[in-house]
Amino acid sequence: MRLVSWFGSFLVVVALLIGVIAAVQLRPASGHSLTASPPSPSPIPAAPAESAPAAAQPSRPALVVNTTQQALINQDRARNGLGALTWSSCLYNVARGQAAYLASPNVAFQHYGGVQQDLGCHLGAQVGENIGWWSGGVNDSQLNTMFMNSAEHRANILGPYRYVATAWAVRSDGRAYIAVEFG
Repeated sequence: MRLVSWFGSFLVVVALLIGVIAAVQLRPASGHSLTASPPSPSPIPAAPAESAPAAAQPSRPALVVNTTQQALINQDRARNGLGALTWSSCLYNVARGQAAYLASPNVAFQHYGGVQQDLGCHLGAQVGENIGWWSGGVNDSQLNTMFMNSAEHRANILGPYRYVATAWAVRSDGRAYIAVEFG
C-alpha cells in the first residue's frame, strides 16, 4: 500500500514539475507572463520625450496619374477599326494596386491576380491585364510600342473590351512599372 501511495505522490510531483516547466517556457524573454484578461479602459501613456530615430523604411513607389497610355491604346484600336475604351475608376483602383505592388522591393515581375480583381468590377465576363516596366521612368509611348509588338499584349489592346484603366508606379531608382487593366 505504501508503494502505491509513494508512487501516487511521485506522479503528482512530476505533474507539478511539468506544469512549472511549461509555464516557464511560455514566458517571453521580457519576463512578463502570458495572461489574458478582459479589456478595460485605461489611460494611454504619454509618449517619451525623446525617442530613437525610426529605422529607414524603403520609400514607397510614387504613383503617376496623368499618362497618355489610354489615348495610345484608343489610337491603336481606332487604327484597327475598333471603338475606344472608356475609363473605369474601378479598374484604375486595380491598376494602381498592381503597379504599386510590382514596384515594391523584392517583388518578382509577374501577374499577381489583377485579372481576378478586374472581374470584381463587374464590367463583363472578359477581362485582361498588361504589365510592363521601363528603367528610365514613365514612358507611355515606348511601353505602348512594346505592347503592340507582343502578340499577347496586342490581343488585350485590341480585345473585346469596353473599359480600361492604367497606372504607373515609379521606384526611387527611377524604374517605372505600369499595369493596364481591361474590362
